[in-house]
Amino acid sequence: MKFLFSIVFSLWMFFMQDLSSVREEYYAASKTKQSALEFYNLMADYSKDNKTLLAYKGAAIALKSKFTFEKIKKKKLFIEAVTLIENSVKADPNNAEIRLVRLSIQENTPKFLKYKANIEEDKKIILTSYDKQSKELKEYIKIYIGQSTVFTDSEKQKIK
Repeated sequence: MKFLFSIVFSLWMFFMQDLSSVREEYYAASKTKQSALEFYNLMADYSKDNKTLLAYKGAAIALKSKFTFEKIKKKKLFIEAVTLIENSVKADPNNAEIRLVRLSIQENTPKFLKYKANIEEDKKIILTSYDKQSKELKEYIKIYIGQSTVFTDSEKQKIK
């Protein structure tokens, strides 16, 4: 029954994808393997041109790679994820939400993968554009920054 619900829910989300729902699913995906795989299933077939949703698709693939044990497949998935995220950043470099997605992946990626180069750059764009964001996105950013370890206490205070 859970599996059937998951498939129906995923199909519904595929057609009704809005950023609010995707944000919620992404936040949940960071908590458990099952949630990460459900988020991957939700985003895997996304093929439209919304750069923010493509960044989330990249994040979904990155999370899937985290739970893949076959090394070659894990590497392939991670490269695919990074490519989607980086292409989204290049296409819309001032988009704070895309920067937040990249920062969240870079913050939580093991050091040996060497995918941490843009954390300070992303933090700067997120913080300087915070006041220009929608109320909903501001709340999402605030929640992320509050639990993040890459933001200083003074940076966290700026968004309260």
